Amino acid sequence: MSRPLRQVTAHPSAMLLAAQLLQVLAWPFLGGSRIGGALLGVIGMLAVGSAVLAVRRTPHVSRVVFFLGAPTIVFTLLEAVFPDTDQVVLVSGLLHAPFYFYVSYAMLRYLFHDDEVTTDEYYATGAAFTVVAWGFAHVFAVVQVVWPESFTNASGFDQSWFELLYLSFSTLTSVGLSDIVAVGEQARSVVMVEMMVGVFYVAMVVSRMVGLTMMRHRR
Repeated sequence: MSRPLRQVTAHPSAMLLAAQLLQVLAWPFLGGSRIGGALLGVIGMLAVGSAVLAVRRTPHVSRVVFFLGAPTIVFTLLEAVFPDTDQVVLVSGLLHAPFYFYVSYAMLRYLFHDDEVTTDEYYATGAAFTVVAWGFAHVFAVVQVVWPESFTNASGFDQSWFELLYLSFSTLTSVGLSDIVAVGEQARSVVMVEMMVGVFYVAMVVSRMVGLTMMRHRR
């Protein structure tokens, strides 16, 4: 294995973080067409594959991630090609949400399994955060299909995937900058849960990483 390839595979969390951020940056340019949607689907498949590589570093990781990962990859591409088909969006969300939440759980186990802070763990801190945001965005998509008119903004009730992801990030970070509002009771319940998750993530994960880093420098 070449040295550059070894450096890439040594930091699967960095691969996952880069793939997630690439989707965010590419969506405004590719999200409006089927070809662009297919390309985004390929990027999404790379993100899912990177997630599988990332959680393999977790001690005693379950095979659940592999059983969920395979159909998730398929529906990642299907949803990108057929973004307006409710059945595809529903099944995709029901697969993606538990997959991403399990990946985030496995990555948190990886972060908490010792008191040593490695370079990949820094990447994992950011990657786990984006994975949680993706998971809740897929939950929002499911809620929107099952309970129409759950989210609204100035354009109406039917929100695109990118708009739901934007809502998820703004809720998880507690910045409150989104123009999308949860008006359905089910949607508001999920939003409130994500608010709590965002607060606990900063309080438990980020603060722990900062504390361990400071202790290492003092030594």
